[in-house]
Amino acid sequence: MEKQEVLEQLKREKDAVILAHYYVEPEVQAVADYIGDSFYLSRKATELPNRTLVFCGVSFMGESAKLLNPEKTVLLPDAAADCPMAHMVSKSVVDAARRQYDDLAVVCYINSTEEIKSWSDVCVTSANAVSIVKNLPNRHILFIPDKNLAHYVAEQVPEKEFIFNEGYCPVHEHMAAEEILLLKREHPKAEVLAHPECCGGVLQLADYIGSTSGIISYAGKSPKKEFIIATECGVAYALGKERPDAAFYFPKTSPVCGDMKKITLENIIQVLKTGENEVLVNEKTAAAAGSTLTRMLTLAGQAETGAV
Repeated sequence: MEKQEVLEQLKREKDAVILAHYYVEPEVQAVADYIGDSFYLSRKATELPNRTLVFCGVSFMGESAKLLNPEKTVLLPDAAADCPMAHMVSKSVVDAARRQYDDLAVVCYINSTEEIKSWSDVCVTSANAVSIVKNLPNRHILFIPDKNLAHYVAEQVPEKEFIFNEGYCPVHEHMAAEEILLLKREHPKAEVLAHPECCGGVLQLADYIGSTSGIISYAGKSPKKEFIIATECGVAYALGKERPDAAFYFPKTSPVCGDMKKITLENIIQVLKTGENEVLVNEKTAAAAGSTLTRMLTLAGQAETGAV
């Protein structure tokens, strides 16, 4: 029996659905029931009737799905798939900012652990960070853990006072502006589409800055046929499906998240067979962490409907 057939049979037996991030391998995206960025997948997880969620991504994504769906079984194909940035802030940074500012909002990027979310007031993704921060009543914003997304949001919301943390995504942080300039010289007609986790030097060269789903959507609507992509290379699969007529160029230092690439068809099948790598949350922090995610979904929904 082919792997795909085995997978479909196991999904039926376990009442399971497969959620995959754009950065996982193409063969995994090909069998996923839903593919998206962190915001889309977080929201989708709350809408599905299935009792088992197989989250093809890194550990914070599985945690977020479990926090939003405590009654469901959430499985990670590879328990070792982690996100370095998800750990890059200390409690002392948050405590110091709360002592200093009476009107502080601790805004936590979804790329963070359950514990870090529990220290925070609201969660955001790269797709909704600007709109949520803009509509918070607080003037002072501690944005954790990513410094690059924080600086991008601060530029879009100049009326707020930001306190910055020093976390970053290694894949995006190490993309050099010089590499983008080289690609622009090689492909002068190409538009530069960049993720806001990139450093400021890269973002200054971008024609469009947005989340992974935003980049895909922009490329789908643009009349251009050449694009320089400043984000993780796994997005090439979705871009190719969206624009089979277009060419996509990535920096020479290939932007690969090794943790995302740990997800395979084999380990998806394995966890469905055995139930191993089930995501469990900490009872002491789950309620506080979960509230940051539910508040994010509420505020994002209000922004979409114009209620804020």
